[in-house]
Amino acid sequence: MAGITLTYAVVRHPLLPVSASASVSVSPSSSTLTTKRRPRQLHYCQCTVDANSPITSGAAAAADDDDIFSVNTSSQNCDFDYLGQSTKGDLNLKYDLITLYLLYFTAPSVNESRNTTSSSLKTLLRYSYTSMLCCVEAGINGHTDIAWKGPIEEVARFQAKEAEGLLKDLGIQDPSSSRHSPRGIFCSRTLNLRSITAIGYDMDYTLMHYNVMAWEGRAYDYCMENLKNVGFPVDGLAFDPDLVIRGLVIDKEKGNLVKADRFGYVKRAMHGTKLLSTQAVSEMYGRELVDLRNESRWEFLNTLFSVSEAVAYVQAVGKALFRAHVEGQLKNEIMSKPELFVEPDPELPLALLDQKEAGKRLLLITNSDYIYTDKMMRHSFNRFLPNDMNWRDLFEMVIVSARKPEFFQMSHPLYEVVTTDGLMRPCFKARPGGLYSGGSAQMVENSLGIHGDEILYVGDHIYTDVSVSKVHLRWRTALICRELEEEYNALIHSREHRAKLVELINQKEVIGDLFNQLRLALQRRTKGRPAQTLAATHMDDKELTESVQNLLIVMQRLDEKIAPMLEQDGEHFSKRWGYLSRAGLWDKSHLMRQIEKYADIYTSRVSNFLNYTPFMYFRSQEQTLAHDSYSFYESRINP
Repeated sequence: MAGITLTYAVVRHPLLPVSASASVSVSPSSSTLTTKRRPRQLHYCQCTVDANSPITSGAAAAADDDDIFSVNTSSQNCDFDYLGQSTKGDLNLKYDLITLYLLYFTAPSVNESRNTTSSSLKTLLRYSYTSMLCCVEAGINGHTDIAWKGPIEEVARFQAKEAEGLLKDLGIQDPSSSRHSPRGIFCSRTLNLRSITAIGYDMDYTLMHYNVMAWEGRAYDYCMENLKNVGFPVDGLAFDPDLVIRGLVIDKEKGNLVKADRFGYVKRAMHGTKLLSTQAVSEMYGRELVDLRNESRWEFLNTLFSVSEAVAYVQAVGKALFRAHVEGQLKNEIMSKPELFVEPDPELPLALLDQKEAGKRLLLITNSDYIYTDKMMRHSFNRFLPNDMNWRDLFEMVIVSARKPEFFQMSHPLYEVVTTDGLMRPCFKARPGGLYSGGSAQMVENSLGIHGDEILYVGDHIYTDVSVSKVHLRWRTALICRELEEEYNALIHSREHRAKLVELINQKEVIGDLFNQLRLALQRRTKGRPAQTLAATHMDDKELTESVQNLLIVMQRLDEKIAPMLEQDGEHFSKRWGYLSRAGLWDKSHLMRQIEKYADIYTSRVSNFLNYTPFMYFRSQEQTLAHDSYSFYESRINP
């Protein structure tokens, strides 16, 4: 009988031979399938469609759409899921078409007078649906209609197990495993990539990563040369990137470089190239908080571009003549020899290509000028793109000399770049596909017809890229922080050290509790009152005093052991400053607080998106609180 012939095959991998196969002829009244299955195998259906079949042509003729799936592309018509995220971009089933097809496939007879002519798109629709029907008919490992039948808890458990096996067979990490990786994407605020219409990118230290020693070393050299020319005594000074890390704060009033915790309390400080003792830090900053809003006092080092500046500062040569003179000299040298300064990432252009092909509108918004941008992007992208593509093909709009952060706050004159050597002409309205200089973020929104949380902006500067776009425009944000990879590995290497440190601290806490109880008992005894426990009440004065004395000695010895271990914590990352994201053993650094507050997601490099998909739903993790006692009991039950 005319209809659809389906070939069903079970394979371990798309590139491996078929392990079992069967053919089935599907008619309006019946369908059969016989096949052998193995666990965790790919189920593959191949359909041959007879376009003139009254069954298939009738179904296609009744449907105006060309697929059983639909994508909601309108912000006005979308809903919100249980986490409050927009469902824009979600893939949905057209249940009315499914019902229609089921009627055609189960009806005992079909109206033969129906028009038997069908378009190629409708044939594709029949192919898509019958493939799905075959999979439902065959089931997965013997579970027929698994998506439709049974309690959803059991269905989900089964499907998750199957998905884990398939991802493993394909060599792909599942999202939860990817988080536990130095190249994971970490989520501070839940983000549904499907609802993102446009993704904007910064360039320097975002779409391209510079060799820090080469870039910042040369920047430092230029700075020293300029300062020497105006009479600064800089002889004998050398670039030492280990002196500083991202996230430190310059105290311009006291001439110190400091590291603060999430509340703004200073935990470590350096004057010149000498670290201050804990006591000195407490005496100097005990009652003072770092307030980044006071820009005349505090300057936050929140990007790798700050490294050479900070090294020059702590070496007591100040920041005079740094940016204005150095940046132009250095960029000319980089353009002449980009291979010496840029670390290529072959995966990065492919990650952007996935996003573009998924319908994301990609933007490049950089403070660099056109000549520099074009030279560096051609060097970093063109050789890794397929089919003779060039970097411009990836982006719907390119904006150079953007003057961020003002780009996100106010409007500047807009110019269109019209020649390959960077000549420009005034322009009053930006259009998709254009190359522009200046302008504003509001101009970008108006040109693309999208606003606010439909746009994700990715950059390396916590203030210029992330904070301002979040605060002023409510764009979604992603921070690129290359040091995360080094910190992640440093934390792995220091697990044993931190475990011993925590054990000592816990021991001191228990001993301290007993010490405090005995001290209270001694205090009560001196006032003629009974102690709080019978054991303490029955102790004579000498025994009670000796017990307090012995416990005090033990705690003092513990302090002598713990203090240097705390100083050493984080030395795998930085001997002077410890971990990037931490201030002390358990608290977060001021930088980490800024990241959590302004960056919805953060990761070490843009190419990490290749480990996920353009449809990823990033879900923030549980935030533990001081009173979350169940976490303690859970850890005791499941160590």
